[in-house]
Amino acid sequence: MEKLFNQSLKTYRVKIDELVRQLHDLTVQIGHQELASTVSDLRNRINEPFMFVIVGEVKAGKSSFVNALLGTGKEICKVAPQPMTDTIQQILWGEKEEIISVNEFLKKIYQPLDILKEIAIVDTPGTNAIIKYHQKITEDFIPASDMIVFVFEAKNPYRQSAWDFFNYIHEDWRKKIVFVLQQKDLMNEADLNVNINGVKEYAAKKGIMDPTVFAVSAKQEQDGDLTESGFLPVRDYIAANITGGKAPVLKLQNNIKTSKNINERIYKGVLLRKEQNLADKEFRFDIKETLEEQEVKSKKQVSTLVENLLNGYDNITRKTEDDLKNGLSFGSLVKRQFSSIFRSGDSAKDWLDQLTKDFEADLNTTLKAKLNDGVVDLAESIQQMAKIIDLKIQNSQTILKNNHEIFSDIAEKRSNILKELQAAFKNFLSRSENFANQELFPDSDNLTPNMAAGGGIAVIGIILATVTNGMVFDITGGILSTIGLLFAGVSVGLKRRKVLNGFSAEIAKGRLKIEEEVTGKLNAYIKHIKNRIDANFGSFDDMLTNEEKQIASLEEKHQTLEGSLDEMAGKLGAIL
Repeated sequence: MEKLFNQSLKTYRVKIDELVRQLHDLTVQIGHQELASTVSDLRNRINEPFMFVIVGEVKAGKSSFVNALLGTGKEICKVAPQPMTDTIQQILWGEKEEIISVNEFLKKIYQPLDILKEIAIVDTPGTNAIIKYHQKITEDFIPASDMIVFVFEAKNPYRQSAWDFFNYIHEDWRKKIVFVLQQKDLMNEADLNVNINGVKEYAAKKGIMDPTVFAVSAKQEQDGDLTESGFLPVRDYIAANITGGKAPVLKLQNNIKTSKNINERIYKGVLLRKEQNLADKEFRFDIKETLEEQEVKSKKQVSTLVENLLNGYDNITRKTEDDLKNGLSFGSLVKRQFSSIFRSGDSAKDWLDQLTKDFEADLNTTLKAKLNDGVVDLAESIQQMAKIIDLKIQNSQTILKNNHEIFSDIAEKRSNILKELQAAFKNFLSRSENFANQELFPDSDNLTPNMAAGGGIAVIGIILATVTNGMVFDITGGILSTIGLLFAGVSVGLKRRKVLNGFSAEIAKGRLKIEEEVTGKLNAYIKHIKNRIDANFGSFDDMLTNEEKQIASLEEKHQTLEGSLDEMAGKLGAIL
């Protein structure tokens, strides 16, 4: 049976080792060197005995506790009036006594003691030590531990630094913790009981509802007062809960528990990344939606502008057409002909020339006024589009903070992309050439001096006013030229119908041209500005796409690993 048990345990150890390797790959994928190192250490220790880690403040009596617990009568862990070094001492089973310095922070002490065949004991520097690196190397050793023995000075187990370190052990790593009040021989029984209950209350407040607390005296134990020293209950606890064949299984269970803890911590960070990604996608959708809404609003203003232009155009052309009909009647023409011969009055040609000049003057005055009014509203609308987007960029929501324990690099990268977006958009808004469009307005080079003076989005009104005025008056100029040629041949009433029909045809052409060209070019200009604004989000969009892919990959790996770890935990649980 023992052989079968050992073979099963070996199989489980190999499977768990593979799962921890997958977890290590995950920590490497997310680029978290500290977690990768922790998982690597966890994997390297999978074949080691069940590991007690002794923690507590300097001079709490940790080393004395270890020496007394091992019961060799020797000072295996050095005890001194002052903190010795910043070295962790790991006590392991060996056929002979031997001390090996692994590095400047770790010393392995081998002892031929039977209890060390099932457990290893790690004595750590004090958590409040002044010596450099003490607490750091202690914290680095905690994740791979199987049980924490938290040693307090019996006279004062309430120091804040000790309980702050407890928070790290319990909240971050959820390790099994046993509390020991050392040097109980220095207290009377009543005061000792007060402090024992005080530790229990502190532990309960921090989530350990039934804490295991021992009061011991290493001095009494080493002096041979075994009944009063308090070490007998400690040894009974170890025998009942850890040794006797249970330690190897508990070791693997703790390995799984720590792996699950790390996997869960990563996943919590992934969920925060997911929340940030969703917020960023909502922000991006809001940008696109705002641009669409502003485009629709601006196009409605274009429709109003063109409608006003056409109304003014219609009123003037209608009046001119009425004047033309009356003036081209046979009687009016003959009357003007005789008048010009006998009384030096205006001839038909002179009258038509004047009609053309009045027509041109009315068109220019009316259309220019309507254009200017419409352009002001349209320019404000386009400027508003840019300003709203600028404000939204500045107020984008940050969920994943730069100080996140696992994904601070991702948060910082996002923060940098957002800063670059803000800077790029600010630069975009400041450069007047970004609001010109050579394809739509080929003559926009003529605007350069005015554009330089206007600067940024303020130049939009200048561009629109100059271009639309030129566009409209090019169209009306062409109409007037054609009408002038038409009028040039008029001499008798027989050509009246031809002239009137020609005038009507030109007016209709001009009207359609104004409607189509002004609407088309202004709408195209609005779309062009909208697209140029949207193009500033290229890097941000790439980030969203990459984040979504990475999050999906990490979620899948988390779920797969979580399921496998749970399955192994169930199988190990069935052994005990």
